[in-house]
Amino acid sequence: MGICLSNQIKAETTFYTGTGIGSRNVSGDGTETSNSYSKRSSGSVPPTPRSEGEILQSSNLRSFTFNELRAATRNFRPDSVVGEGGFGSVFKGWVDDQTLVASKPGAGIVIAVKKLNQEGLQGHREWLAEINYLGQLRHPNLVKLVGYSLEDDHRLLVYEFMPKGSMENHLFRRGSYFQPLSWSLRMKIALGAARGLAFLHNAETSVIYRDFKTSNILLDSNYNAKLSDFGLARDGPTGDKSHVSTRVMGTYGYAAPEYLSTGHLTAKSDVYSFGVVLLEILSGKKAIDKNRPTGEHSLVGWSRPYLTSKRRVFRVLDSRLEGQYSLTRALKVANLALQCLAMDPKSRPTMDEVVTALEQLQESKDTAKNDTNKDQQLNRLISSQSSSEFNRSCRSSSEETPRAANYPRPSASLHSI
Repeated sequence: MGICLSNQIKAETTFYTGTGIGSRNVSGDGTETSNSYSKRSSGSVPPTPRSEGEILQSSNLRSFTFNELRAATRNFRPDSVVGEGGFGSVFKGWVDDQTLVASKPGAGIVIAVKKLNQEGLQGHREWLAEINYLGQLRHPNLVKLVGYSLEDDHRLLVYEFMPKGSMENHLFRRGSYFQPLSWSLRMKIALGAARGLAFLHNAETSVIYRDFKTSNILLDSNYNAKLSDFGLARDGPTGDKSHVSTRVMGTYGYAAPEYLSTGHLTAKSDVYSFGVVLLEILSGKKAIDKNRPTGEHSLVGWSRPYLTSKRRVFRVLDSRLEGQYSLTRALKVANLALQCLAMDPKSRPTMDEVVTALEQLQESKDTAKNDTNKDQQLNRLISSQSSSEFNRSCRSSSEETPRAANYPRPSASLHSI
């Protein structure tokens, strides 16, 4: 679910395994959420809210009436819909930039209004979790929650409008009308999203996002990435605890294998999800796609054998990016993705380390020149081989069937999704 999802691609399956039944839309995990506030944020940390009333009162958000939001969205007109999700529909609206009262289309500031589908399975707990976290956390790489509305059975959330929509739409849509995201923009978005996750993990009470995926990365007019949809977020472990035990919830294809098998949630679970997204950014392919050939349905499982090879990594890289990056730089990003996808959570980097690595990979004239020289040296090395040897190597790479991934598959209860 997103805040501006025009031309939205069908989202990946969201699931939970509390009863062993798969479901595209999920309800809350049945646990109370607590307040989180960043160490780097100004102001004192309020008491951890537990009740609905405490969360709403401590949220620092504007409380809208249902009629105010109905007026802002022109009575929730169908042509105001900019996205659909498990929560319900997202509508574009306008409010005065000073008073936040409804204004005419084109006047004031643009907002995105997420309206709960009263018949949907995602419900009050996710709505409350969004208010709990986004109502108190502030960071350039988190989407800004402006306010909410709670009247009778109506539950709505009001966000800043993100004009470029979701990363998912830009990454996976095809057609002559759509310009694929450039390498530099992909790296910019990856860095912004990484900073958002690092901020959450470093909050005074660590926050585990739990549903990191391309559809939850929204883009402003300058392609700055902002994380959205905090309905599944959880406070991280405290004291001497190493993990949080929860029902398995998230999105098929992004969840860490140890979380799927044990329900033990840590910040490293988010790091694994980031690795999946980084792989999607490199390849332009979805994490799970059953339309791909047998053996390639899982992007992680299929791509692992190719990520460390200078000659074979091209099989993973998005062909639409040809000529936009250096091989040296692409291999470094591929290696970073592989580190994030390590089977042992302890072997994965922290998000702070991921941010540092991505910052070092940002384009600069000097580093780009050095990378070009290294690529030229590699090309000379390849060309020094006999043509027949090189051709045999290419044929072998294209014909071989990658070995099965040695990481746990989702449990049988997820296969029915």
